[in-house]
Amino acid sequence: MASRKMLDDPALDARLTFIRRQSGLDPRAALFVLSPVTSAEIGDFVRSLQEALYEPAIEYYTNHSKRVRRKRNRHSQANVSYQLPLTTIGSTSAQRPLRPEGWTVRYEYKMACFAEFRGEDDIALKHYHDAYSALHIMLGSTAILPPRTKRWAEAKVLADCISVKICKLYLYNNEHAMALAHHSSHMRLFSDLSRGWGIGEETFEFWSWLARQHRVFAELLEQGTRSTLKIPTHLPSPGVASQTQETQRGSLEVEAMRALGLNPTQALQHPGFYYYMAARCTENRRDRYLRALENESSHHASPGFVNERKVDHLSIVLELYTRAYELFKKYSTSSSQSQGRLTLWIAYLIAQTYYESGKFEMAVRFFERIAKTYRREQWDALLRPLLSTWYRCAQHLGDMELSVQLLLEIIGHGPQDDQDDPESLEEDLLAVLKSTVPSSDQVLTVDLTESGPLLDTSAVFWKSHVNVDQAAAFQITLTAPEIISLASLPFTSLLVQFSGDLPSITVQHTAPESDADVSSLQKIDLGDLSTSSSDNEDKDKDIKANLRWRPGDTLILCGNLTSSVPSNMTVSKLVLTLKEGNWNIDLPLHPNSRRSGTIPYPRWLGSLSPVRFIPVHRDNYSFVVVRHRPHVVKVSLSSEGPAYLGEEFPIVIDVTNADDRELDIVVDILLQPTEIEEADNFISVDEERSSSLIKGVEFGVLPPGVNMNKTLYLACSGAVGDRVIDISVQSRSMASVSPTTPVTPQSPSQVADTGETLRTLVVPTVDPITATHHVTYRRSTKPSPGLGDLDTFEGDYWDDAGEAHVVTTMTSVGPSGIFVEGLKLLREDGTYAKVNESTVDQDEDEFLTEWHTGDEFCDQCRISLARLDEPLGGGYIPGPGTYEVSWRRLLPNNQKGSLAKTRFSLPPLKPPSDGLIALLNVPNTAKLHQTIPLQLTIRNGHPTKSANIILQLEPDAVTDGFVVAGIRNGRLPILLPGGEEIIKWNLIPIECGWVKVPKIKVMNRRPPPPSAHGQAHDVEGEGEIVEVVDVRWDGRPEQSVRTSVDVARKSVEVPKVEMHPSDAAQFAAVVLVLP
Repeated sequence: MASRKMLDDPALDARLTFIRRQSGLDPRAALFVLSPVTSAEIGDFVRSLQEALYEPAIEYYTNHSKRVRRKRNRHSQANVSYQLPLTTIGSTSAQRPLRPEGWTVRYEYKMACFAEFRGEDDIALKHYHDAYSALHIMLGSTAILPPRTKRWAEAKVLADCISVKICKLYLYNNEHAMALAHHSSHMRLFSDLSRGWGIGEETFEFWSWLARQHRVFAELLEQGTRSTLKIPTHLPSPGVASQTQETQRGSLEVEAMRALGLNPTQALQHPGFYYYMAARCTENRRDRYLRALENESSHHASPGFVNERKVDHLSIVLELYTRAYELFKKYSTSSSQSQGRLTLWIAYLIAQTYYESGKFEMAVRFFERIAKTYRREQWDALLRPLLSTWYRCAQHLGDMELSVQLLLEIIGHGPQDDQDDPESLEEDLLAVLKSTVPSSDQVLTVDLTESGPLLDTSAVFWKSHVNVDQAAAFQITLTAPEIISLASLPFTSLLVQFSGDLPSITVQHTAPESDADVSSLQKIDLGDLSTSSSDNEDKDKDIKANLRWRPGDTLILCGNLTSSVPSNMTVSKLVLTLKEGNWNIDLPLHPNSRRSGTIPYPRWLGSLSPVRFIPVHRDNYSFVVVRHRPHVVKVSLSSEGPAYLGEEFPIVIDVTNADDRELDIVVDILLQPTEIEEADNFISVDEERSSSLIKGVEFGVLPPGVNMNKTLYLACSGAVGDRVIDISVQSRSMASVSPTTPVTPQSPSQVADTGETLRTLVVPTVDPITATHHVTYRRSTKPSPGLGDLDTFEGDYWDDAGEAHVVTTMTSVGPSGIFVEGLKLLREDGTYAKVNESTVDQDEDEFLTEWHTGDEFCDQCRISLARLDEPLGGGYIPGPGTYEVSWRRLLPNNQKGSLAKTRFSLPPLKPPSDGLIALLNVPNTAKLHQTIPLQLTIRNGHPTKSANIILQLEPDAVTDGFVVAGIRNGRLPILLPGGEEIIKWNLIPIECGWVKVPKIKVMNRRPPPPSAHGQAHDVEGEGEIVEVVDVRWDGRPEQSVRTSVDVARKSVEVPKVEMHPSDAAQFAAVVLVLP
């Protein structure tokens, strides 16, 4: 009809009219015909068709809902009592009319469907809930809906359908908890109703209905996950735990703790869980059906029982378990171990189902995969029933080798519960061995190392290490568990294998002569075994023991192992051989294995009578380390007292071979790093020198009893402190070892016979000489150059600013004396300081002698200072020279050590600055009645302020011994910053003896500060007293750094300097007048 030819046919309209009439369509209704378009345009056509029909469809279902609502309202308002219809006696097929509750359910369900068609999920959910509630009321009354009637069955199905609808609408809104709550509530409510109807948990109908609910809910979830439904993950948020710990105790803590937990019944799981629940319910259904089948006579007329016979329960269980297994694998993460275990549990249930359905090969495949994990993780409680079912499958398949392996493994795990007979498993194994033959003549190896061992084994060595060719005692304990009986198993031999080239040994079974000779503890001596003995020698040993273990019996194998080469000796394997008829079975045992749930407790049998065990408190008790006999090397370190800074301190390393073998000695010396600042250390021996490590110092081959020594020199500089030296003396035996070819690939390679002796030496380091400096500063008496003096522009011009007198005291502080071979001052003249003279240059020979502890030697040095153009960054002038002392240590044997040099730098200089100062210069002596000069130099060292100087000479009329010619009182010109003024007098002494010079008073008269209103005063201030210094006794100590402004302001505040023993408190100098 949609072809191009048909669309152009003139009879198309008549045909469409016929189709409309036959379909019963209204003439006004639209009839859509798909036009011939490409497949890509079909989607657009469908969307346009949907858009065109959406509004009419919404209006259509809205009108239907209104009509149904009016019917419901009229029905609910009609007050008509329901009366049972009159039926003929014995007529059971008459249909009763619907009760008002039934009409309510009908109308609510219709309105819910119409609302769902319109996409109004909330309204649909409300109407479904109303219909469900009304239906629950009807089913709860046997008067309204009698059980096992047609209408009752329809109501049950309708309730299940409405429940599914409600769950689906909840899931549409991502209300997972509400959907799960309604699903659980529906099963709980109808379970209660089913008990009233007589179809409770004891009937297969109940479990069939419950399995159907779980399956439908699982299918609903699975269908939703294919679209947009997301299954929630129930993992605690990482911040909840830490937040709970910080919360104070109270309501907040309680709420936080509640947030940590989650009720599993309120957590929506993935669909696999509900498939699993459906499978479990189906298993219960089958179990109830089999019980009913035993009483078939009471159910033969029941239609439900007849239908149940047609159901293949095991196929349904397999289908559900398989689907659950796939979904559990899908939703399990790689890091979720619990999910993997649940998956294995479901796989085990699948295998069980295959077994019950007779598919034994499929069951065995599952059992093989599951058992590997259960053995590795030691899930014995799950592995034991699995092995029993697996064994029954092997019996049905006729696989005798597998049956024997499983029986041995089951015996290792012991009985499943207390009612099981421990000897029954042993009897089953013997019956299989006696009644069957293996499929091949090869030895059957049953490895039970990952499963429950038949015997608890323990291999213990008495010592943790021994020397080469020294015997190492061992004990191997094999104990039968209390719950296992092995007395009837025909063990014929026990093979004991050791590591390396040690020979293996076989213990043969021998039966006791009588039951009285059977002891619960027997000890067998295996003798001495060594790597030099051959296997044939050990096979000749006739070692026999009773290899029948009753519950709790113990067999102890003891002996000694000896190795001629260094190695680790241990018991590598134990193999029990079981022979019965044509069966030859090997059972490898781990040397140290315990049954699950028991704690390894190594012990050593001390005596048999009485039985006494010694506990072994050692971790590595299962092996012994064989090593070469330690080398006996004596190492001594000798030195004389502490080391001095600057010298090469000798340390004698003496090595003595106290062994009976020739030893090749090599020494490594390590100087440990030190935390001392500015330390520069190094060591030297022979011709090698290093600041950290000297490796491979050859001492040569030393015969027994021979010693050799070498001298190690330690040089230290920087600061005093301890120096640590580690000395490693490595020895190697020169005894020839005959090369042997390893007997087995596992044989250890030859290990060199070496040894090492470690020594640590702490060397305290002290100063041999210490130096202290005392510095005084003197002002310059030379006149300052003028601003126009051309000499100041010369490159070699020295602007003299005074002198620094440095007295250096050198003290010998070391415990050992030294001999000084040289002392000199290395001049390092700088820009602002240079050395003028030093007493070392003149009297050097006085210092060249032996200095003992406490000896002191002094040197005086005059340093000329230059005027600073600008303040230095650190405030100090570097010292212009360094003292260099060349010395040797005095040794006890009247010898002298190596030449060493110690250097002391002149101290950094910080001359004090002056502000305004007056310098008085007068001769020390005079002749009576002869003229002497008196000069006063006033300097303004202030960088910014000028000085207004007033000078006053005050002769004492009573005690004055001089006639003065010169200015008595006056004002000097303004003294600019950096300027100076010289005033001179002539004095004629008129008395003999110590005569005081006339008093001179110098003041700097400065105007007072302006008033608060900013007006200056016309009256001059009183002025400040200027310090007058006698240059003959000028000497100032070092002061803290001050700014030039502060120095100028505080110069007059500096205390007066003591000059001569005579009284100079009034700045009155004295002169010795001679006749």
